[in-house]
Amino acid sequence: MTLMERITLTVLWVIGVLAFAVLYAPAAIVVTLSFFSIKNHQIDWSDFSLQWYGKFAENSQLLESLGNSLLVGACAVVGATVISLALAYYMKTGARKGQKYIEFVIFLPFVLPAIITGISLLVAFREAGLERSLVTVTIGHVVLILAVIYRMIMIRLDTLEDSQIEGSLDLGANGFETFIYIVFPQLRSALVTSSLLAFALSFDETLVTFFLVGGDSTLPMRLWAMMRTGFTPEINALVSVVLCVTLVCAALGALSLRQSIERKA
Repeated sequence: MTLMERITLTVLWVIGVLAFAVLYAPAAIVVTLSFFSIKNHQIDWSDFSLQWYGKFAENSQLLESLGNSLLVGACAVVGATVISLALAYYMKTGARKGQKYIEFVIFLPFVLPAIITGISLLVAFREAGLERSLVTVTIGHVVLILAVIYRMIMIRLDTLEDSQIEGSLDLGANGFETFIYIVFPQLRSALVTSSLLAFALSFDETLVTFFLVGGDSTLPMRLWAMMRTGFTPEINALVSVVLCVTLVCAALGALSLRQSIERKA
C-alpha cells in the first residue's frame, strides 16, 4: 500500500467516524441524561438513578400519547399491508388493467408535500361528515404509508416466477391456496421490512396528524406542544425507551431478512 493510499484510507476513516458521531452523539447524550440529573447547567455524574424512568411511568399524558401512537401505527400498518397485498397480487396474477392509474393514486399522497396531503384529507373527511379522531389519523397514515409497503411487495413479487403460480393452479389449487402456500411464504421478508419501515414513518408522522387529530393526541403532537414550555427530564427516559425498542425491532428485522436469504441459498 502506497503512502497516498494510506493517507486516503485514513481520511476516509476520519470522515466516517465524524459522520457517525454527528448522527449518533445526540442520541447518546439523551440516553446519558436519562440516568443523571442536571445541576447548575452541568451533569451531576454522582447522581446516577432511574428516577426519570419512574416519573415517565407515572406521566399519564405521555403514556396515553405513546399508546395512541402505537395503536395508530399498528392499525395503519395492518390496513396498508392488507390493501397492498391485495393490489400487488392482483397486479401479478391479473391482466394488470389500470396498473398505471392505480399506482398513481397510491404514490401521489406519498410524494406530495405532507401539508397538501393533510389538508386534502381534512377537507375530504369534513365533506364526508367524519369528525377528527384517531380513526381519521389512522386512515391518513394508511394513505401515507401505502406506497412504501406496496412498492416493496411489488419488487418481491416481480422476482417470483409466473411458472410457480401457474404450476400450483394446474395441480388443482385455487387462487387462495396458491397465495397462502406459494406466494405468501416468499413475501415474508418483504412484509417484515416494509412493515417496520412503514411503522416508523407512521410513528414519526406529525404534519398529517396535525390536521386529522381530534381530542386524543399522539406522541409527536404531545412533544410538539411541550416545545412551547420546554421538555421535562422524563422525556429523555421516553426517548431512551423508544430508541431501545427501535433497535430491537431493527435487529429482529435484519435477523429475519438474513434467515430468509440463508434459506434461499
